[in-house]
Amino acid sequence: MTRQQYRNRLQRSALAAGAALTVVVAGAGAAPGAGAAETGKPKLKLIAASNSVTLDRWEDDGGVFLDLGTYVTVDGAPLEFKVTRKSYKDPVVAQQIIRNGTKTQTKKLPAGLVKDFSGLPGFLEVSVKNAAGEEVSKAKQAFCPNNASGRIRPDAPATSKYPQSCPTNPFTLGSVWGVEKGWASNTTAWDYESMVDLPAGEYTANVSVAKKYRDLFGIPDDRPTVKVTVRQNSSEDGEGEGGAGAAASRSSAHHGGHQTAGHDAHSAHDYGHRGADEPTPPALSHALEDRGTAHHLGDGPGHTDGSRIAPALKPNAERPAGRAGVAANVPKPDLRSLPAWDIAITDGEDGDVPGKDYLAFSANVWNAGPAPLVVDGFRSPGKELMDAYQYFYDADGKQVGYAPTGTMEWDPRDGHEHWHFTDFASYRLLSEDQTKEVRSGKEAFCLANTDAIDYTVKNANWHPENTDLSTACGGENSISVREVLDVGSGDTYTQYRPGQSFDITDLPNGTYYIQVIANPEKRLQETNTGNNVALRKVVLSGEPGARSVTVPPHDLIDAP
Repeated sequence: MTRQQYRNRLQRSALAAGAALTVVVAGAGAAPGAGAAETGKPKLKLIAASNSVTLDRWEDDGGVFLDLGTYVTVDGAPLEFKVTRKSYKDPVVAQQIIRNGTKTQTKKLPAGLVKDFSGLPGFLEVSVKNAAGEEVSKAKQAFCPNNASGRIRPDAPATSKYPQSCPTNPFTLGSVWGVEKGWASNTTAWDYESMVDLPAGEYTANVSVAKKYRDLFGIPDDRPTVKVTVRQNSSEDGEGEGGAGAAASRSSAHHGGHQTAGHDAHSAHDYGHRGADEPTPPALSHALEDRGTAHHLGDGPGHTDGSRIAPALKPNAERPAGRAGVAANVPKPDLRSLPAWDIAITDGEDGDVPGKDYLAFSANVWNAGPAPLVVDGFRSPGKELMDAYQYFYDADGKQVGYAPTGTMEWDPRDGHEHWHFTDFASYRLLSEDQTKEVRSGKEAFCLANTDAIDYTVKNANWHPENTDLSTACGGENSISVREVLDVGSGDTYTQYRPGQSFDITDLPNGTYYIQVIANPEKRLQETNTGNNVALRKVVLSGEPGARSVTVPPHDLIDAP
């Protein structure tokens, strides 16, 4: 079973949970205005959207994904957290932000409670018993507040201002978590590697919030009980019309950047966990999507939480209009490289030479702001390259200038198949004394906001896929494209991408450094070019055909 098929199966269980939430809300009978008083302190409650769920177990899986359709409702005031670390040498610090009118208070969570940016660890306690009343599974689940699933009453805010998922990139620096007042957030932790081994049959699940969180946030000790039916399916079931194939079409644009342009059109790469090319998808209410009226998550017509529609990107028929160049005081982006991770020895990807050893890795360049990086490519008839221009905007978002900044080229390789900007980043493998190098074949990139690296920086956009400056990497017959890296977000290329590796077949064993360079030729205009380089130490060993790599921790980040 491919990762894509697995994702489709998980998506189908989310559809049922989302629809169940809609039914519960509709039947709640909440009068308009209920809970609207702003007290400054959020009121949290654990609920189950349905009294029963059906989970599919597939013959080639090791169990079931325990999606029980439980939610945390928030009322009285928004639930909001600011999660940061000063550097990779410092631990993560989480603060609750309490807003009461014009006053804002911060409440630091206990030291060590939150260790990364993926959510509140051990938030839920789940006990599963079989038909004989025997406990067959007991587990704790993390809770990402950004799994916003929709409103719980009619006068709640129409959209959520908070990000749509919790970051899983190991080098994230800052995050914002939140649930709007009058909204519910799905408690399910979307960890595709975590399953519970439950044979087909009938079960009862009891769900509760851990005492430390009940005490911390004043959550009632509610313990919803959900009847669980585990249904056995063969690997062929549901793959035809209306099954996983239909689910795939419904969820084909989880992420507006790389997904629609082909950057994530193939399943032969990591997904979700540890900073792959898409953020872990939020568990939104999929009632409309189940009816085929919604085509991706987020704002837009037919969506559960949409009110804005980003204008469609239209090809530019001519060169840019307006002033060529930009004043020194105009806001500019600040591109920064993250250390490489997800490092492994492989036998290569599409286009690599068989029988060789490759050192594959994932890498990210992000934008610390205060302005987005906006690059447009323009193609003359019959030409193979586009001329690329960087655009600049004032504090009000008005275009105030542009400058030529290299080229864009079409990448036809499986796993890419879109236009790449050739001056965004570069990779090198340096010797221990950093005097010799091997250059990666990966020298061009389609820009997309794949990872939330630091949503606490100035002008960070918590909804980059919904801005007017939407990333679009184009098709082979495009006359022009616009590629955007928004403030606070980074662009990850995983080790599964063609060219995302070094040929180490003839390299001797020893210590090396993977170097990631943002804006290598300095053609892009930035606020600061002194933070464009990141290094990650690796140690090669073994024999040709059986090479191995050891990756020491980078300060406190132990993510090989």
